[in-house]
Amino acid sequence: MMNLTDKVILFASCLVVYLFDPASGMEIAPVLIAVIISSLMFYYDGKRASLLLASLFIAACLPLPGLLFFLPLVGYDLFFRPWQKIGFAALAPVFLHWERSDVMMVMLVLLLGFAAILKRRTDAQLKLVAKFYELRDSSREMALILKRQNKELMEKQDDRISLATLNERNRIAREIHDNVGHLLSSALLQMGALLAVTKDEKARQPLLTLKATLSEAMDSIRQSVHNLYDESVNLQAQLQELADKFTFCTLEFDYEIQSNPDKRLKYALISIVKEGLSNIVRHSDATWASVALREHPAFYQLVIRDNGRVKEVNMESGIGLKNIESRVEAFHGIMRILSKDGFALFISIPKDFPSGKSAS
Repeated sequence: MMNLTDKVILFASCLVVYLFDPASGMEIAPVLIAVIISSLMFYYDGKRASLLLASLFIAACLPLPGLLFFLPLVGYDLFFRPWQKIGFAALAPVFLHWERSDVMMVMLVLLLGFAAILKRRTDAQLKLVAKFYELRDSSREMALILKRQNKELMEKQDDRISLATLNERNRIAREIHDNVGHLLSSALLQMGALLAVTKDEKARQPLLTLKATLSEAMDSIRQSVHNLYDESVNLQAQLQELADKFTFCTLEFDYEIQSNPDKRLKYALISIVKEGLSNIVRHSDATWASVALREHPAFYQLVIRDNGRVKEVNMESGIGLKNIESRVEAFHGIMRILSKDGFALFISIPKDFPSGKSAS
C-alpha cells in the first residue's frame, strides 16, 4: 500500500513536469506507456520481468523523448534492488536530450532523487512493519506455548497431588490393617480363650460384652480399611498400566475424567477394558486400537475400537462380550457394538446408577 502511494505521488509529479514541457506537445501515448510499464513492474516486483520492462522503457526513451519525464516513476522499482545499477543507464537518454530544456532536465534529475528517497523511506518502513508483525507473532506464539506449558504443569501437579493422596490413603489402610487389625484380632482370640476357661456366669457376662465390643470395633476397622483402599484406586493409572502392557498392536489411550467415580464402577471399567483388550488379542488381526474414557454431564462413556476384520459378532457364544454386557447392565448402562470398518464397542453408564446393586 505504501509503494502504491509513492507511485501515485511520483506519477502526479512527473505528469506536472511533462505538461509544463513546451516540447512535449501534450501527447497521451507517453503517459499511457509509462502507466502500463509501471503497473507491470509493480505486479512483477522483484522478478526478472520487472528488469526487462525497465530496460525496454529506458531504451524507448531514446526515440520517444516524452517518456523521459516518467523515468522517476519507472526507476522507483529499480532503486535498492540487486539490479539497481541499470538505473544509471537511465541517465543516458537524459543527457542525450538535455538540450530540450535545461530546466526540465534538472527537474527530471530532482524527481529521480525524490523517487530514490521515497523508495528508501518506504523500504525502511516496510522492514519495520514486517519486524513488528514478526515480533507480535513470536510473542503470541510464546504466550500460547507458555500458557500450554503452564496448563500441563498444573495438570501434572494435580495428578501428583492426587497420586500422593491415594498412596497415603493406601499406606494408612495398610498400617491400620497390619497393626490395629492384628491387635484387635489377637485381643479377640485372647478373649475367646478366657471365655473358654471361665466357668463363673457372673464373670462371663462382662467378658461377652467386651468381646462384642471388640468384634464391633474389628468390623468398623475392617470397613474403614476397605473404604480407604477402594478410594486409593487410581482409575487412570490402572488403565494406563493396561495400555502400556498391551503390545499386540498400536494402542491409543484417551482419559478425560475429572470426577472420582464410584469404587464399584472403577473396578467394573477396569474389568471391561481388560476384557476388551483381551478380545482384540484373541479374535482380531488389528494393527491399531484405541481406548477412550470420557466424562459427560450425565454419563460416562467408554469406547474400545480397532481396525481389524470382523468375521461375525455373536453375543450368544461370546463369553467375554456377555461378561461386559452384564457389568454394563448392572449400572443401568447401554452397550452398542459396531462392526463396520473394524470393531467398536460403545458403552454409556449414567452417573446416577443405583448404588445397591453389585456390578463387579
